[in-house]
Amino acid sequence: MPSPLLTLPVHQALCAARDAGETQLTCSLDLQRTQTQLQLAREHWQWQEQRYPYPERCKDRTIYYWDGQAFAPLSRYGTALIKLVPTEWGAPTFEIDGIKMLPSAQLSPYEDARNKVALIAPRGKRILDTCGGLGYFAAWCLQEQAASILSFEKNPDVIWLRTHNPWSPDHEAVSPLQLRHADVSQEISALPDASFDAILHDPPRFGIAGELYSQRFYGELARVLVAGGLLFHYTGTPNKLTSGRDVPREVSQRLTLAGFACEVVGDGVLARKAARAASRRAGR
Repeated sequence: MPSPLLTLPVHQALCAARDAGETQLTCSLDLQRTQTQLQLAREHWQWQEQRYPYPERCKDRTIYYWDGQAFAPLSRYGTALIKLVPTEWGAPTFEIDGIKMLPSAQLSPYEDARNKVALIAPRGKRILDTCGGLGYFAAWCLQEQAASILSFEKNPDVIWLRTHNPWSPDHEAVSPLQLRHADVSQEISALPDASFDAILHDPPRFGIAGELYSQRFYGELARVLVAGGLLFHYTGTPNKLTSGRDVPREVSQRLTLAGFACEVVGDGVLARKAARAASRRAGR
């Protein structure tokens, strides 16, 4: 049975209904994916025949799950603090050491992923998803009936977040999605030439994962992509006036050297491998 997920608004609604003497409350316990009905008593509330206590307090910008003993924040600390963060849109984003990894200010991160996946037209294609994250790219590839999706995610704590996030695809189900717990920058050299029809590349920022912006890595992306195949590379829109860098331009220059024709689209670069580009590793 999935754990109920609590946020500050849900906690406030629970307490307000209890204090008003209500015996039932309809709300969402899966981050606005569905609505469900709870039975309320003074000392506990009940959902799916299990009783839960009212938490003493909930913090804003935090999602809580039932760990079997109490409601705990959906976060882990290994080499960094990894935290699932609620949004007004329902689908959460996540943070690494306080750095937000998915855009959510103007649009749901789930819908944002939909728009980006549409750029590569995934239906019937073999997709390489280099940095899986919460799996939103993979979820839309599944919905759009991609033939297969190979997704890499190197951080075990991010994979753990996915198991609790109702907006993430079930990577353990029998489906075209294969999730590998591995570093794509190291594993890509073992992938066969021309083994993918399209690529989605959503790396962390350059300062965190510079190897995923390197000429060598872009050469590998070109090698594993079929001639004429599409690549969407998320870059974000850093302010070059303050940072002194034009990341989309730098990415486009390197991708061009790797054999792609590029255009900046929104907050990323859409690139097509030249039809007659040689499949080669950078540096050969």
